[in-house]
Amino acid sequence: MALPSEDLESSGEKIRRRNNNSSVAYSVEDRETQWTSWLIPLFVVANIAMFVVEMYVNNCPKHVKNRGFVPIDERKCVARFLGRFSFQPLRENPLFGPSSSTLEKLGALNWTKVVQQHQEWRLVSCMWLHAGIIHLLANMLSLIFIGIRLEQHFGFVRIGTIYLLSGFGGSILSSLFIQNYISVGASGALFGLLGAMLSELITNWTIYTNKAGDACLFFSHLIFYFYFTSMFG
Repeated sequence: MALPSEDLESSGEKIRRRNNNSSVAYSVEDRETQWTSWLIPLFVVANIAMFVVEMYVNNCPKHVKNRGFVPIDERKCVARFLGRFSFQPLRENPLFGPSSSTLEKLGALNWTKVVQQHQEWRLVSCMWLHAGIIHLLANMLSLIFIGIRLEQHFGFVRIGTIYLLSGFGGSILSSLFIQNYISVGASGALFGLLGAMLSELITNWTIYTNKAGDACLFFSHLIFYFYFTSMFG
């Protein structure tokens, strides 16, 4: 049975419109998909647990007591009521944390040990260590504010990959440029998440209805992190 050409064209146009509408609806639905954030909170818990391990291994009262050559006033641990979890004297660590020897024992980044003693595992372990409770607080607040939002939008696989690869890359750069000191912290991983957040902002700029608000959100996170890192190291 033959159909007029006009009927064929009109039916084809209807099909194309239906397909276009369905594709637009799918893209809007896909864009509004929200993932449940669980990996970033897990990273936060892991970092806090690792800091507790640091303080347990450090055991300030025991190690400071054995330093007979140090003046008594400089041998007093901070928050001594915490027992072996008390902090090193502020002259030694103003960030309220363990000694540098404890950090080095647990895997702090040290150029000599990585390059000359082939302890490459330190490039990963240093990401989970922090120099003090202030350092930990600054990094974890930044991780919560930035990471949870990104994980809700892009899922745990992408954000977890960005976090780990950025942290590993940051460790490599630190080992190249900071050779006379040990290095710890998740700064490299956090900068990777900030870069991902900026990339999302630029890529999806045209679909944002509140451009000024989203831009302010990004820069507020950036200023917050830089403020804490510049104030407390």
